[in-house]
Amino acid sequence: MSEKHQTTIAGELSIKRSQVQAVASLLAEGGTVPFIARYRKEMTDSLDEVAIAAIRDRLTQLAELDKRREAIVESLHERDLLTEELSKAIDAAGTMAELEDLYLPYRPKRRTRATIAKEKGLEPLAMKIYFQEPATVPDKEARPFVNQELGVNSIEEALAGACDIIAEWINEDADCRQDMRAMFARSGVLTSSMVKDKEETGAKYRDYFDWQEPVAKVPSHRMLAMLRGEDEGFLKLTVRPPEEEALAFLHRRFVKGDSPAARLVAEAVEDSYKRLLAPSIETDIRKETKERSDDEAVRVFAQNLRECLMAPPLGQKSVLAIDPGYRTGCKVVFLDPQGKLLHNTTVFVTQSEKQAREAALVLQELVERFNIEAIAIGNGTASRETESFVRALDLPKKMIVAMVNESGASVYSASEVARDEFPDHDVTVRGAVSIGRRLMDPLSELVKIDPKSIGVGQYQHDVEPAKLKDGLDDVVMSCVNAVGVELNMASKQLLTYVSGMGPAMAKRVVEYRHEHGPFSRREELKKVPRLGPKAFEQAAGFLRIHGAANPLDGSAVHPESYHIVDRMAADLGCSIQDLMRNESLRRKIDLNKYVTGDTGMPTLTDIMAELAKPGRDPRDRFEAFSFSENVKAMDDLSPGMQLPGIITNVTNFGAFVDIGIHQDGLVHVSQISEKFVQNPADVLKVNQKVMVTVLDVDQARKRISLSLKQSASPA
Repeated sequence: MSEKHQTTIAGELSIKRSQVQAVASLLAEGGTVPFIARYRKEMTDSLDEVAIAAIRDRLTQLAELDKRREAIVESLHERDLLTEELSKAIDAAGTMAELEDLYLPYRPKRRTRATIAKEKGLEPLAMKIYFQEPATVPDKEARPFVNQELGVNSIEEALAGACDIIAEWINEDADCRQDMRAMFARSGVLTSSMVKDKEETGAKYRDYFDWQEPVAKVPSHRMLAMLRGEDEGFLKLTVRPPEEEALAFLHRRFVKGDSPAARLVAEAVEDSYKRLLAPSIETDIRKETKERSDDEAVRVFAQNLRECLMAPPLGQKSVLAIDPGYRTGCKVVFLDPQGKLLHNTTVFVTQSEKQAREAALVLQELVERFNIEAIAIGNGTASRETESFVRALDLPKKMIVAMVNESGASVYSASEVARDEFPDHDVTVRGAVSIGRRLMDPLSELVKIDPKSIGVGQYQHDVEPAKLKDGLDDVVMSCVNAVGVELNMASKQLLTYVSGMGPAMAKRVVEYRHEHGPFSRREELKKVPRLGPKAFEQAAGFLRIHGAANPLDGSAVHPESYHIVDRMAADLGCSIQDLMRNESLRRKIDLNKYVTGDTGMPTLTDIMAELAKPGRDPRDRFEAFSFSENVKAMDDLSPGMQLPGIITNVTNFGAFVDIGIHQDGLVHVSQISEKFVQNPADVLKVNQKVMVTVLDVDQARKRISLSLKQSASPA
């Protein structure tokens, strides 16, 4: 990476160039973002994952820019078009748009009106007119260029061809394009209109049939919605600044005075803008706006996904999980504390009183047989009826009954992952297992599902797929490594997201575990086929072996730092276990004694935190939650009601709240607080428990309007 790029990134992120250089070096050596953030703080001066990922992404963008720069230079060089001035301009270009603007006049192109005019020998005439000398008389200058053999049959045709050439020159002026692009970005108005005769079939886009707003201010969700409407053939979008402003700018730039030649150039300016420049710049601005909207949609989705993945786990308890249903009954599974399927059955709780009584007897008997400690109920169809039925059973008082968001469970149940886990069970059983495991450990279960299917995004299906995948994979990897992974229990899918692993390595680890039994220590990982030193370095600190002979194997202390802890214990004349158990011993440690050229205070501070709470889980403690017993369907709602709810999705326009009726309500951004809220994510997060007030119930459109404002609550 060049010093120029290092300086660019450092300036953009307001960090030191040495930090950029360190991250670039570590990434080039195969380092992952979680590993660098956790175990290379001395090198990066304690940059966090967000900054490291930003450096990585910017490095990728600049590498793509350099690759395109090299291709352009090679193309120009091969055609003997590369001048020293052009070479310097290309080298100085800081964006892809600037680079393409410089290359535009030299790009091999299809035949245009200008190229046809040049073939007719009209370029010298265009040059004379373009200079706009006061003495230039266009008709007189054009007469020698009339040549029927070349297809120029009149003075008018000669002048028209010359104007076509001038129009293309204006369009290909790099400085002009940059200024015009800035004008479109600054003053451009996004206009959306209905495609003729699409009013009924495109009714869901009615809000955008006649819509205008500055393109610089259009929110991500609205832009993506309108683009979807255009893709589906219901809307027509344009982005233009006021035409008089754009033409006035071009006239000032290219038209000199009011001579006959200047008037022809003015005509060429208008033609160039309407036919060439405006459509071209509009395409660029739309692309930039789409990319910006994609980035924001990915950011919103990633933020919500993090909250889902980091939801408090119930932990290792025996769980009864129910996937509710009416006609086909409730699929019931029993899981041991490790999530292993012990038994499954189907009960009917809504068909008849007789069947409900039979179901009650079956469930109570099985709860006792399997020593069930918690009951998980999917929040889909018939969920509230099933919850009422379960709570009415004669269950132990300490029994936890929890509603579980089952979004994506059906995707998992039909997936190859689920078929591999449960080849002898159908999709209904697999779905119920997923619901139960989500209660026990949301992270471990949700990593088995494509993040797009978890349902916490904002127009995620309209986002460029590769960008969405990269953004969400970053979040999953960050969460998995922040929590840590129990090596002897983790699924292949969970191990895939461990730093330095990936699908192939995760599969080999699981196969080795099946063949040789549980890992007894981290060092044993090195025996896994093709798991080399670099993979071990990247992964080891995030893998846990609880109960290992060396207690550090169950912590986030990296094996490369074990010798430091050994030395601390030796200096105090105690064991590592003593250090972990005894706070008074840890207080005696002077960290300055252990600072070396490779190990600084950040690493030593992390080690001490791990000794105090080895393998600590950063997630909050699990707390049971209950919906209102009196509200189970939209018919039960009325304005003014106050209800407990759980936030299921946070977008830029508000938050969706599950109030227990199989239809989320929306708290619009204007109803979040008495104070102005610009970004809902600043004050709300997925899985947050809230108390809402019902504002309006639209049965026809299945919409529920809610408020978090105190003033909305009934007196």
